[in-house]
Amino acid sequence: MKLTLFGTRGSVGRAGVETVRYGGDTSSALVMDGAGECLLLDAGSGISHVEDHLSDDVRRLDILLSHLHMDHIQGLGFFRPLFDPDVEVHLWGPASPTMGLAERLARYLSPPLFPVRLRELPGVVLHDIVPGRFEVGPFVVVADLISHPGPTLGFRIEHDGVSIAYLSDHEPALGVDFPGPEKWTSGYDLAVGADLLVHDAQYTVAEYPSRAGWGHSSFEQCLAFARHVGARSLVTFHHDPGHTDELLDRLHDEASQKGLPFGLIPGTAGKSIDVGP
Repeated sequence: MKLTLFGTRGSVGRAGVETVRYGGDTSSALVMDGAGECLLLDAGSGISHVEDHLSDDVRRLDILLSHLHMDHIQGLGFFRPLFDPDVEVHLWGPASPTMGLAERLARYLSPPLFPVRLRELPGVVLHDIVPGRFEVGPFVVVADLISHPGPTLGFRIEHDGVSIAYLSDHEPALGVDFPGPEKWTSGYDLAVGADLLVHDAQYTVAEYPSRAGWGHSSFEQCLAFARHVGARSLVTFHHDPGHTDELLDRLHDEASQKGLPFGLIPGTAGKSIDVGP
């Protein structure tokens, strides 16, 4: 499988500089297998760059939404395949005890927030996800609830003996002695032994205490989680929009000098990663 990152920021922001290697777009990524089958992860503003990587004859697209916070769905209304009657777009999102996925998404895809209503989009199929295992094309997907405000899912994607764990917005350290027992660690079962782990690394160690409970991890907590689950490689993700490239480079350089038991890959916009067994 190959993972390509298109949006890696926690919210749209340029951190006060002209270019941002770590991404000015919000969360979106693309998983592809060797045959060109694809699966999209989240629909932040970065999804607008996905179209350049899709074949002209694509007739079905599947988008897994980890949750419905605006930075993870704001790209939907600008994703051209949703308006193409020849393309069937399946939107998969977390089930809620209060209302269905269609009703919740329609709050954004409707006036006054957007001029086109969700029900007017051709070929859109909605799926409410409950925790468990299911198949999407050639991919086996395992979904489970993780620690983040509101119904939020982490995903494990398996294909041809390779696994990618995607926990974009995640706070496993909330309310526990972290890292602690496996059964008390949010997201552990999704990420254990993953060939590639994509994980929230939004805050610095100094920033986290004043933001505890907001649903995100510090850089050090991200590293600790990857070590705890025994991931082969880690991609840092969901960077704070106020963090400059220089700060993020420094955090990665300092971490790399600690002799990590996994490969550390900075989550920069446009990066493609081949994931092998």
